[in-house]
Amino acid sequence: MGISLLGKKVGMTRVYTEKGVSLPVTVIACGPCVVTQVRTPEKDGYAAVQIGFDEVEPRNSTMPQIGHDMKAGAEPMRHHREFRIEAKDAGEFSLGQTLTVEKLAGTLFVDVIGTSKGKGFAGVMKRHHFKGMFASHGTERKHRSPGSIGSLCSNRGYGGGLKKGKRMAGHMGDERVTNRSLDVVQIIPEKNLLLVKGSVPGGKNGLVEIRPAVRLYKGKANKVKAASK
Repeated sequence: MGISLLGKKVGMTRVYTEKGVSLPVTVIACGPCVVTQVRTPEKDGYAAVQIGFDEVEPRNSTMPQIGHDMKAGAEPMRHHREFRIEAKDAGEFSLGQTLTVEKLAGTLFVDVIGTSKGKGFAGVMKRHHFKGMFASHGTERKHRSPGSIGSLCSNRGYGGGLKKGKRMAGHMGDERVTNRSLDVVQIIPEKNLLLVKGSVPGGKNGLVEIRPAVRLYKGKANKVKAASK
């Protein structure tokens, strides 16, 4: 798996293919990211690269974080992430190295990881797509209720509480989401922009992680194989 990058979701727009077809895309401001730490198996027991993204005013950071970024010759960074790499690839990275969207050049598909929009407290129809109760005679003010929970009311031998995993009303959204195998439509290096086809989790200006796709369907895997020849 290649190195991952950090970026921000900018919004959506459209591009036109060579045949004049309008293609909706999501725009991601990808990088530039700075290598703030390199971990090696000899020193840390594993190989990894830590990167920082989005410069921040020193007054909005902390002294330990400022000192950590200073070792890499970088300004204080708002976000930091660490990504595992192969031990043999550790020599390709150095402190203070800048990683841009050009690192994804030649990549056909990427995985985008972000935090989904929070929806607050939601009922079972919105949260789990229940169909609700009957809307005919005899149903009184219970149309959107979950119905009986007695069939999963106890986990025999492990107490009398509700069995874990029962789908009920509760907090919806605001969780880590990975959208896999999004098509890379265009890379604009001079503006650090990445255009992908497909949904990207979160709202505008939300932090996202971008990495080369790690799992592909057969059709997309064949495209990658054909492009590598």
